[in-house]
Amino acid sequence: MGHRLSKIYTRTGDEGTTGLGDGSRTDKDGARVEAYGTVDELNSAIGMLLALPMPVDISRPLVEVQHNLFDLGGELCVPGYKVITDAQVSWLERVLDEHNAELPPLKDFILPGGGQAAATCHLARTVCRRAERRVYSLARLEEVNPQALAYLNRLSDLLFVLGRRLARIEGGSEVLWQRHRNAE
Repeated sequence: MGHRLSKIYTRTGDEGTTGLGDGSRTDKDGARVEAYGTVDELNSAIGMLLALPMPVDISRPLVEVQHNLFDLGGELCVPGYKVITDAQVSWLERVLDEHNAELPPLKDFILPGGGQAAATCHLARTVCRRAERRVYSLARLEEVNPQALAYLNRLSDLLFVLGRRLARIEGGSEVLWQRHRNAE
């Protein structure tokens, strides 16, 4: 492990650059910083979700996801470094399948909502989709671990399914989008 910060501010970023994990410096608004910054934002959104009451079969995998996202942020912070593996993507798929098996087939679009935890989960899902887009933007410029992209893609699917489950747990139903509705 690298050195620990004993002083939080360094003043090295005051000119619009930041240090990467390999010691190099890059623009604070560069594609790499946008990618790992949005993964960090996603991790925080999941932290907000975990602050709400929910069953342990939902919270336990989300804590593991937080650890994986921290690893992914580190991977993105160091050019050429790879941490996310096929095993982590497969694990997400298994968790996704387990939770999806408890839900009825989806026949309509659903609106984000259904309770505080469900809505927070949907918010985390949208941040996950943005993180995926940011990592794809980085991948157009530099080599990116394909498993990192697959992980974010599966994670957004998992967050969608968990949002559906949480809506049922919190209120018993999901909010369905109604295409033909009358505005009042």
